[in-house]
Amino acid sequence: MPDRDTQRLAMLESVLSAASLGMVVLDHERRVVLWNRWMAQHSGIPAAQVLGRDFLSVFPDLDNKRLEGSILQALRGFPSVLSQTLHKAPFPLFAHPGAPRMQQAVAITPVDVDGVERHCLIQITDVSAAVNRERLLRVQALELRSQTFSDGLTGIANRRHFDVAIEKEIRRAKRGGTPLSLLMIDIDHFKSYNDHYGHQQGDETLIKVAAALAAMLQRPMDLIARYGGEEFSVILPEMDEQHSLAMAQALRERVRALAIPHAYTGTGEPFVTISIGMAALRADQTTEVTALIGAADRALYAAKHEGRNRVVVSQL
Repeated sequence: MPDRDTQRLAMLESVLSAASLGMVVLDHERRVVLWNRWMAQHSGIPAAQVLGRDFLSVFPDLDNKRLEGSILQALRGFPSVLSQTLHKAPFPLFAHPGAPRMQQAVAITPVDVDGVERHCLIQITDVSAAVNRERLLRVQALELRSQTFSDGLTGIANRRHFDVAIEKEIRRAKRGGTPLSLLMIDIDHFKSYNDHYGHQQGDETLIKVAAALAAMLQRPMDLIARYGGEEFSVILPEMDEQHSLAMAQALRERVRALAIPHAYTGTGEPFVTISIGMAALRADQTTEVTALIGAADRALYAAKHEGRNRVVVSQL
């Protein structure tokens, strides 16, 4: 019968072969003394070809000073872990032929055995699935954030996004002493448009108008949002009243130029138009969000009362 030491050795070999991670043991001269089945399977190199060789010579294309330093540290008695973020796939290991290089987590640990010079153990774990999950979660989080702050119909910012942005821009204007303008925009006679052309056509018109307005805003800091129904809002940071008024007129003219037929305005105007109320905060003024929105709303009401398809400015 086999003696106890032989049984233990056989058991150890079975455990190393069954392990679902790579295990490599190096002697004090960095020569490979153990290369488990997982390593052979995922590197495509059988143990017989690597035992006794310098570990770094097994991977001649590997240029990783951090890895070499970690091995030397382990042989001096100091363990280390290679950051998966900085060293995503240090070794040419593959789940199967033709697959992308495996994402890896690598731990390098000193091994002390009585009467034997120090060795080091390299453990390599396949973390590809975890990395892919994290990547998917990041993508999903970005998509969710986009959905949270975007209008589902028009694709521009929604009311929630507007509320956050206007608070931020008011604070920035106060802090920096810069001007800020707000435009409140309403599609004229939109109820009668929906009543006569149908809600599907109404949605298509909302999309066209939103796209036309958004295309006019060239600065990254400008924001257009769907405020509700057929109403939009535009935030123009660091823009004085004169330039904001010119922008408002350009927006109004751009929508009129779309020439979207609207035969039911009751005013003789044959196309879809917009009314705009504007409130401008001068660089030497301060105000609250509610006051700025209220002033723009009053100006919008005045624009509609005065016949629509026009811009009216309200003073704070």
